[in-house]
Amino acid sequence: MPITPTPKIWRNGQLIPWEVAQTHVLTHSLHYGMGAFEGIRAYPTDSGPGIFRLTDHMKRLAKTAQIIQIELGYTVEELVEATKAVVRESGLDTCYIRPIAYLGYGEMGLNPLPCPVDVVVACWPWGTYLGDEGVANGIKAKVSSWKRHDPNVIPPAAKVTGGYINSSMAKVEALKGGYDEAILLNSQGYVSEGTGENIFAVKNGVVITPPTSAGALEGITRDSTMTILRDRGYKVVEDNLLRSDLYTVEELFVTGTAAEIVPVRSVDDRDLGEPGPITRLVQSVYADTVRGKVPEYGAWVELVKG
Repeated sequence: MPITPTPKIWRNGQLIPWEVAQTHVLTHSLHYGMGAFEGIRAYPTDSGPGIFRLTDHMKRLAKTAQIIQIELGYTVEELVEATKAVVRESGLDTCYIRPIAYLGYGEMGLNPLPCPVDVVVACWPWGTYLGDEGVANGIKAKVSSWKRHDPNVIPPAAKVTGGYINSSMAKVEALKGGYDEAILLNSQGYVSEGTGENIFAVKNGVVITPPTSAGALEGITRDSTMTILRDRGYKVVEDNLLRSDLYTVEELFVTGTAAEIVPVRSVDDRDLGEPGPITRLVQSVYADTVRGKVPEYGAWVELVKG
């Protein structure tokens, strides 16, 4: 999806023009993949642009940095204000936001500790990741031949840049096979997640999502979905799922900031039928929530205007 430039990017404490936000070809993270990042969305509300669960995203960025031993140099509160400033400068009421912390120019080699750290926040217009057709009618998924990385290889609890090589390879395999998305299993054969989404299955009326111990990222949209469903009386559990479980569930959908809430209509060419009522309920409530239309979740929407 092509990127449309916006006026300013925040880098290391300053708002700078989009075209000036350049990085050297010998930047450490370009060579070794060490970086922490987030994906966040702003939506239009009756009070101007609102950023969905902004503070929660920045807390997760800080957690990732702690895990991989990158010193951010900024508090969560400072990064929250930086993000609001970038969105204000953009003039957009809806956009995708990318904060990233990476190891900059000046050191080379596998020891990352002496490297300078660059922290950046950018935003741009970006539609739903899996497409409007996927949101409306569901996607075709394939269980990937690539496994989700083991917690003692790259920690799945950390949203790290280099870890997404795993997702990219699975994504390409799925697209070249004629599918919309891949589902990754962990090394024990349990369902972990999609290439950039958490997974939810409905079985015997119970909503099941893989636990973080299966390699699933502790997703912000995942948490929002679990809360929305539990508040409406549904039983939601974290439990392991096998590949074969996905072929016979009553409903299947994926969640993520970029993707939002997307039904899965088939897995490995096993038809699951039209998107079901629980999926449609979550889609509807989530769409209203991120736009500030659900008072019980009003604290999740952080207004940009300052």
